[in-house]
Amino acid sequence: MKTILYATDYSKNSSAALKYAYALSSKLKARLLVIHVFDYPTLLDHLNFKAEDPFPDIEGDAFKKHNAKLQEFCKSTLHGEVDALNIETEAIESKSVEDAIVSKAKEAEAFMIITGMKGGSALREVIMGNTTKHLLEKSPCPVLSIPADASDPRIRTIVYATDFEEEDLGAIDKLTEFAKPFKAKIRIVHLSNPQRAITEVQKKLLEEKLRKHIEYSPMEFDFLSSEDVFTDLKLYLGKANADIIAMLEREHKSLASQLFHRDMVKRMEGYGRVPLMCFNAKNYGIFHF
Repeated sequence: MKTILYATDYSKNSSAALKYAYALSSKLKARLLVIHVFDYPTLLDHLNFKAEDPFPDIEGDAFKKHNAKLQEFCKSTLHGEVDALNIETEAIESKSVEDAIVSKAKEAEAFMIITGMKGGSALREVIMGNTTKHLLEKSPCPVLSIPADASDPRIRTIVYATDFEEEDLGAIDKLTEFAKPFKAKIRIVHLSNPQRAITEVQKKLLEEKLRKHIEYSPMEFDFLSSEDVFTDLKLYLGKANADIIAMLEREHKSLASQLFHRDMVKRMEGYGRVPLMCFNAKNYGIFHF
């Protein structure tokens, strides 16, 4: 059974993300593992030990406290007991939130990590708002960031924004696995400034190569030339009625690629109206354009 890993910091946005993750896991018939990462210095002031107890079980009390809080969070958010909801919970102690999430994702062989988008947190290393930047550097699977007002994953249209480079085929192929249970349309949109606009022949070759390697019929292609890629992508998402925006995050290649992906991923997460699914380019090097 596939596993979805959901990481929470109990913020308002985190509640919406939990509802989304739960509904998504139900639709995909996937196991949902809900985790919270804590660090001892952030909780000791709130532990109430009996004065007569000279050797309090700090570690045991910490895990007990956080596991209880995590189960109560799931119960109050999803309006049901954890066992009845058929989800799993685990509190994890670590000084690095992203390292703990990635480690658990690898251990659970998760096919997706879900977090909330742009929320407050008292954690030493903030999950919300830095999801893409921190998790994608090491994540073995896609990371889906959920905005505060998105809790119902009725997924009909997924937009994959790209400037077409070698790792995109692998990421798009992975995306089809996610889209199939929903019978969702994937709209692949290539955005470039007028100085880098591709020809009609290049467009045809790119589409032919994608269809050759990826067998998924509800897939469309759009090629946009724009002086302001971010603004025009937002407009495109509205016109396409996008339920999810997906893109690749990479650390290398040309300057143009770095500017497109790093700046676009950061700005789209800040945009915060549509769930953002990000793929780490390091995990997708099989196909080449």
